[in-house]
Amino acid sequence: MSDLDVVVIGAGIQGAGVAQAVAAAGYRVLVLEKNEIASGTSSKSSKLIHGGLRYLESYQFSLVRKSLKERAILCRLAPDLVKLQPFYIPIYKTTTRRPWQIRLGLSLYAILGGLRKDNLFKRVSRKNIKKLDQLEQNNLQKVYQYNDGQTNDVELTKAVMASAKQLGAELFLPVQIISIHKNTRGFNVRFIKNNKEQNIQTKIIINATGPWVNELHKLVQPETASLEIDLVQGAHIILDTPAPSGIYYLEAEDKRAVFVIPYEYNGEVKTMVGTTEKLFKGRADDVKATKEEIDYLVKVYKTYFPKQTNIKVIHQFAGLRVLPKDDGSMFSRPRDTVLHWATPGLLTLYGGKLTAYRSTSELVIKKIKPLLGKRRRVAYTNQLFLSEET
Repeated sequence: MSDLDVVVIGAGIQGAGVAQAVAAAGYRVLVLEKNEIASGTSSKSSKLIHGGLRYLESYQFSLVRKSLKERAILCRLAPDLVKLQPFYIPIYKTTTRRPWQIRLGLSLYAILGGLRKDNLFKRVSRKNIKKLDQLEQNNLQKVYQYNDGQTNDVELTKAVMASAKQLGAELFLPVQIISIHKNTRGFNVRFIKNNKEQNIQTKIIINATGPWVNELHKLVQPETASLEIDLVQGAHIILDTPAPSGIYYLEAEDKRAVFVIPYEYNGEVKTMVGTTEKLFKGRADDVKATKEEIDYLVKVYKTYFPKQTNIKVIHQFAGLRVLPKDDGSMFSRPRDTVLHWATPGLLTLYGGKLTAYRSTSELVIKKIKPLLGKRRRVAYTNQLFLSEET
């Protein structure tokens, strides 16, 4: 294989998005993945394409504005994969956030979304509240409804990768990377594919390996500069109960936000509950939902839907978020992607939201373009339609 412009390591949503953007910009790109497309964090999300209403509380206004813009773009580009759903926020006498606070937050959410029709909200009438999936009625004061997006994270990632390949990107999987050596022409990457050792030369490397970002740096010579991070575990459970008619945005006993979501599992629509936030220690490959997390999520569900008595957990999964290391609460930390030159030519993506993958990839192009020079653009990512059949 002749020299490449860019090698992307990791075929999650961030890696797929970068590959699509790089190929659209006219550069030669190869993606290396150790397992399967979206086999890591990108298959362990809450399956939501959303602006991040709760991030308003930590004043991440630019992230919310960007995410709402990206949500609108994805609804247009991938109507089969990203669909707006009704979200319900019930407010009780015992919940911390009062009706005026929720109304203020939803108003700001709508403003940041450009006051588009899709971003408006309403108060659910008392008559209709009683029809909401056997939701607990005692001490219930108000319910607000707004819209946000839902997706199949794996299928979306596969669609983006398929689009990248149509533009000329290549994908090798599964591969095991042995070493990355910096040289005068960029980087030489040695890896094993089909039990054979291979090597490729590239000008730029994009590290999009999610919770494995700093582990990849250990394979690079000479040594690279890694940022300090925390890995935060988020677990979800699937319940064998009738799926809700919409998505519920609930406040847990510890004041965290927990979603109750209709979710297709083994061909049937069930109920998914998530997520948790727990500092993770250990190998990223070993992450799994704990009994404590499962019990926590079941308790939240039972609190809001007490009439659903025959509750059975039929599946659980856990993923890892990458957050900047900080002594403060996990909730208050920035959730936007950090782009970091680990060494000249090796750009590492720390963190990132499923919703904002496309805008992140465009930022990557701006970072690497001065090193690669101009090429004839093939396409624009905000005009590339995506579907499960792509």
